[in-house]
Amino acid sequence: MLVLYHHGSSTCAAKVRFALEEKQLDWEGRYIDILAGEQFHEDFLKISPKGVVPVLIDDERVILESTIICEYLEDKFPTPALMPADASGKAKVRRWTKAVDEELHPACSAITYVMSHRHTILRNGAGSFKAFVDGGDSEGKAARLLKWQWIQEGIKAPGAIDKIKMYFEYLNKMETALSESEWLVGDAFTMADVAMTPYINRLAALAMEKLWEDGHLPGVERWFNAVKLRPTFESAFLKWLPAELQDEMYSNGQKSWPEIEKLIAAG
Repeated sequence: MLVLYHHGSSTCAAKVRFALEEKQLDWEGRYIDILAGEQFHEDFLKISPKGVVPVLIDDERVILESTIICEYLEDKFPTPALMPADASGKAKVRRWTKAVDEELHPACSAITYVMSHRHTILRNGAGSFKAFVDGGDSEGKAARLLKWQWIQEGIKAPGAIDKIKMYFEYLNKMETALSESEWLVGDAFTMADVAMTPYINRLAALAMEKLWEDGHLPGVERWFNAVKLRPTFESAFLKWLPAELQDEMYSNGQKSWPEIEKLIAAG
């Protein structure tokens, strides 16, 4: 039995859930509430030393890192395939998955915190600066300090605007690719689409559909509508995001939209 440790608002966990559903695999979920700090509990740190989700357990094998988990699933369960058969197609897919890991995911973390999670954490009580920074040793103090700045300063935090602009750049890269094919890599749904979906869905969850709707990015709009029509979308995404958190993220996103709109207008 495949066991997945995950959380509803984690884009990396959503990516793995999407791959599991697309490959029609049976799996059991273990929910880790990262907003409540459950990722730092001793038992979880034994299997995830960095204190992050997702973690896949396959019998006694522990697989970490979302992209590696997806590649593991593709290798062990090759059908239905989520990678092209040819080397060129595989390379194109990996350009997207590599970009997600190295650039888009850090940008997504920033935009989620400055637009939504900061409000939840401040409401629940972030605690003292020292307690917060020291509270997640597995993340590293530099990462915790950055999150503290996102929580306290929002979009005005150092580097936050640059991360948000990077996110916009990837929307335009998607638009270019989707002007040439139905999906991100050719006319078949691949791991590139699996990898990118959580990050576009995150924008939608933060009330930012205006970035592509009403003719702004027609290729992205068409693509995302097609993704949402896949029978796996609900079970991979909607099922696991608690309604209260979903409502809060959307409400916080609406509050933040005017600042984002100004950024777009300023170029």
